[in-house]
Formats: sequence, structure tokens, C-alpha cells
Amino acid sequence: MTLHDFTATRLDGTPVSLREYAGRVLLIVNTASKCGFTPQYRELESLYRAYRDRGFTVLGFPCNQFASQEPGSREEIAQFCATNYGVTFPMFDKVEVNGPSAHPLFEWLKERAPGVLGTKRVKWNFTKFLVDRHGKTVRRFAPTTKPEALRAAIERLL
Repeated sequence: MTLHDFTATRLDGTPVSLREYAGRVLLIVNTASKCGFTPQYRELESLYRAYRDRGFTVLGFPCNQFASQEPGSREEIAQFCATNYGVTFPMFDKVEVNGPSAHPLFEWLKERAPGVLGTKRVKWNFTKFLVDRHGKTVRRFAPTTKPEALRAAIERLL
């Protein structure tokens, strides 16, 4: 099984097969609009613009599981991201990343890239998962890891 076996729903309500991203290096991030890490949207967009023509994409998955920091509707999330951070990378519908209702994609990512000391749970908003061109999870990065610090890891996969 690879990332390409999953489907997700875009913020506009359109379901999409993640097979659409086959052959691309991906950074999958659970996001939130009212979090101390929210300014990372700016760096995520910068990475996307810098590397998209070389086969890199950021996929944003809003999540309201951490201190209710993503309370908005699809429309509010889309507007917030575009207006405040100029986000043009693909954004998906709000998901849960932990617990019995966790999106299957995040269950798969957590299994393949455990956190510190082998923990499976996503710790907080802006946890990042780097996936190679073949849909294999390469590494998990903590919310505190700034997106700009991922440039070398991304370039190795491109």
C-alpha cells in the first residue's frame, strides 16, 4: 500500500484520488488557522512555489482536534489561507488525525513514520510527513520544525 491508494476531499467538496500526486514528492501537513504555528503557512507556500515545477507539492489537511484551533467552515478556511498567507497549494477538507475517526491516510502515515520514542499519535497542529515520488512515507517532522528547515530533505527526494 502507498499514499496513492487513498482518497481525500478537497476544501471545495471534490473527492480526489491521491494517485493524482503519483510521481511527486509530497509534504502532508495537518493545519489550523488559530494556532501559534499558523504562520508556517507562509513557509509552506514558499516551499511549494520554490519546488512545484520540480515535482513537489504540499497537501494541507485542516484539523480541529487540538484546542479547537480550526473551527472554520470549508469556505472560511479557504478564504483565511488565501487572504492571510496566499496559499495556492492543495487544501483538503477538515480531518481528524487521531482517535477512532482519524482519516485513514493519517493512520497510515503515523504507522509508517512514528514520532519520538515510536509514538503514533500526531502531537499537534503542523506535524509534517514527507512522502517520496513512489508514495512511500520517508519521515515525520514535529510541529516545531519550520518548513524552511526541510529544504535539504525535499531536495534529496527531488
